[in-house]
Amino acid sequence: MRVSKVTTRTGDKGQTDLGDGTRVPKNNVRIELIGSIDHLNSIIGWSMVDLNTKLKKDLQSIQQDLFNIGAELSIPNSSLNLMKDARLSWVDKKIKDINSELPPLKEFILPGGSEISSRIHIARTECRKVERNLVAFGDTEKLNKIHLIYFNRLSDYFFVLARKLQLLLNENENQWDYKK
Repeated sequence: MRVSKVTTRTGDKGQTDLGDGTRVPKNNVRIELIGSIDHLNSIIGWSMVDLNTKLKKDLQSIQQDLFNIGAELSIPNSSLNLMKDARLSWVDKKIKDINSELPPLKEFILPGGSEISSRIHIARTECRKVERNLVAFGDTEKLNKIHLIYFNRLSDYFFVLARKLQLLLNENENQWDYKK
């Protein structure tokens, strides 16, 4: 489906169309999930504004994954299968590669640091929200397990990426001081 007209007025009464033409309320669990994925995608786009490295291509690749998952979710009972196991392997490899460059964790890391690291932490927390929405979706709708695994891994990727960016910028990580 391609967007040819942005303003249709068909949603003015709080309903929207799914990819199969079914009308649902805009607060439908499926729409909430698709919306949270869209929000994560926007945060990733914002995170890339000042990023001029291979990491930008990786994040753009993740954005493509999010659109693929959204497309699958937009058509109930669909067998699009746009999300492939190879993407899980890709994320796992990225996590392993990045983590091998990082010093061992001694304590929990406080979100923040540099501008880019802070943005990636926001992406991480939004990714966890998507994961929670996906679990809620699975309570009433058929859940594609690969989606759940992907978002679980993706939040780990964002965590190690935020740490790597701090390291690349030669900035310290702020650790939790539970003794205060």
